[in-house]
Amino acid sequence: MIRQPAVAGQFYSGSVRGLEGEVESCVELDAVKADALGVVSPHAGYMYSGKVAGAVYSRIRMPDTFVILGPNHHGMGADFGIMTEGVWRMPFGEVNVDSTLAEEIFKHSKHLKEDSLSHQREHSLEVQVPFMQFFSKEFQIVPIAMKHYAPDAGFLKVCVEIGESIAGVLSGVKSRVTVVASTDFTHYEPQEVAKENDKAALDAIVALDAERLFREVGDRNISMCGYAPVAVTITACKRLGATKAELVKYMTSGDSTGDYSAVVGYGGVVVKKP
Repeated sequence: MIRQPAVAGQFYSGSVRGLEGEVESCVELDAVKADALGVVSPHAGYMYSGKVAGAVYSRIRMPDTFVILGPNHHGMGADFGIMTEGVWRMPFGEVNVDSTLAEEIFKHSKHLKEDSLSHQREHSLEVQVPFMQFFSKEFQIVPIAMKHYAPDAGFLKVCVEIGESIAGVLSGVKSRVTVVASTDFTHYEPQEVAKENDKAALDAIVALDAERLFREVGDRNISMCGYAPVAVTITACKRLGATKAELVKYMTSGDSTGDYSAVVGYGGVVVKKP
């Protein structure tokens, strides 16, 4: 399958030249790079969240494969859909699905379903790819889209199982792999409310505590769209030996628009190798 870009020309520039300038304005070329087991990166339009995503990708050494997990905003396809083959056609060029790795992850998880429909219109994974391509032309992806459910013990158990399945496969491969959780944080709350709630969620993420993250999201009613992909990423990284994570940047949409009455929060986190 060839997946066409769903939001080129909307969330980011659809032309190569325009996209190069857009991404370059967001990245930090002098940032110190390190190997990363996982990252948390936002997925709004680049004018809003691009500098946070740019800060994340500027600080990691590019792996051979990215396992990208994001929320399924459109509700199309499987509950937890993984693409195990295909090509993503992007303005910067084509990116292949890592079929070997994707098939192994699929076989090891009882919750993942082979599905391309869930990815057809979804932007949360797509907007990560141009940042990856800016720094590397030699990588593959394993895309996983997750539908949204209440942050209860049952859903946390599903996320933990998927994370453990990913870690179990990655522990046996020689290639370098980074797990990406695509999420925005608070949606359309006043700046101070967003900052307070997002700090609680980010503190849980930096502590690599998926259960605490679910609790904060539930107790505070945080409108964080990708807490499930983050929980999967935390679980996978901890099983692979991660002991620390670092918040590299936090912004809200108000920092771009000047309107702080109803903002969306964006946080970037890097999970380091031990």
